[in-house]
Order: sequence, then structure tokens, then C-alpha cells
Amino acid sequence: MSLSISPDTRPALGPDTGPNTCSGTGASSTRPAGTPEPPPTPSAGDTRSPLTPSTLRTVVRELAERPEEWIHHVRLSTEERWYRRLAADEDHEVWLISWLPGQSTGFHDHGGSRGAFTVALGELEELSLGGPDQGLLIRRIPAGTARAFGPEYVHDVRNTAVGPAVTLHAYSPPLSSMAHYDLRAGGLVRTSEEGPEQW
Repeated sequence: MSLSISPDTRPALGPDTGPNTCSGTGASSTRPAGTPEPPPTPSAGDTRSPLTPSTLRTVVRELAERPEEWIHHVRLSTEERWYRRLAADEDHEVWLISWLPGQSTGFHDHGGSRGAFTVALGELEELSLGGPDQGLLIRRIPAGTARAFGPEYVHDVRNTAVGPAVTLHAYSPPLSSMAHYDLRAGGLVRTSEEGPEQW
């Protein structure tokens, strides 16, 4: 399963002032060249409004500070990233993911869900597309850093460090689909889509 993040063409948050956080790319409302069309808005069957990216950031950061609630679940897999859903509610869900060196998500969206993740242990790298003058953005995400993003965000998250990493992710509404993209000369090209039955 690909749980990660990328360029948000509708920034939901202002800039963060804390030392270990960052929000979406903050791109303007004009869609950068090569940025995929936004995923569909979650279905009208949702009875509650989605949580904001800022609220989701708080959820994962506070949970990261309580390792006794999740550390015993962590497993490492040499085949692919290991993941486990820790909580599911009508308006959001929380996932725990472990990453060995070299494991990555590839570029993907979140099916219209807002989200946030924090690196609880280790260090990761995030790739996303900025505006026309920014091109490919690469961010180092050390332990303690939280990322929050809106419903149109697309990114690639990877472990390029020498040791394992553990992350906590929250999505609102709960993920219903995720599309995958290839980064080509002209920008991102959608290649496939997956749903909960594949997770």
C-alpha cells in the first residue's frame, strides 16, 4: 500500500512556525505544468466534514509521543513496506508504517482525502512537484517532523537512509482509493489506481 504525499494546489494551511513541521507545498491556485487533475471529492455519503490537515498533523504528532501505544506493533519486511491500520473512525483513520532502506511509495495521491504523517523513528525523503519555477522538490524528513497536506496532494516518499524508519499517518476521510503516477519529462502521468481491497 502506498501511504504518502505530494504537491497541494489548494494549500489548506498557512506556513508552520514550529521547528519540525511543514505543510503542503503552498503552490498557487494555478495548477503547475504536469500536475495531475485533482482526484474526486469523497462521496456525498460522508456524514461528517473531513478533519483539517492541521488537525490530522496534531493527531499523528501526539500519537508519536506515545510510543507505548504503537511500538509493539512494528514489524520490518524485506519484501515491501510493512503497514498496519491502528484506528478507523467515520471521519479519519490512522496507519503505522515501517520502511527499510530503499523502500518507497512511488508518486501517488490519496483519493481526495486530506492527510498528515510524521516520522517517529529514522529519516525519510519526500519528492513532490512545486510550481512552474520550482520543478521537483526534495525534502529530508528527520524524526520528529510532521507533514500535512490537502486533498489534491501527490508525492513520493522513500527511505534513502542507512537504517529503518517508522511513520504514523492519518487520513480524513478514510482512504477510499489511491492513484499512482510516473514522473516523466512532461510531468506526472497517472498509471494505475488501487482500492481498499488491495490493502
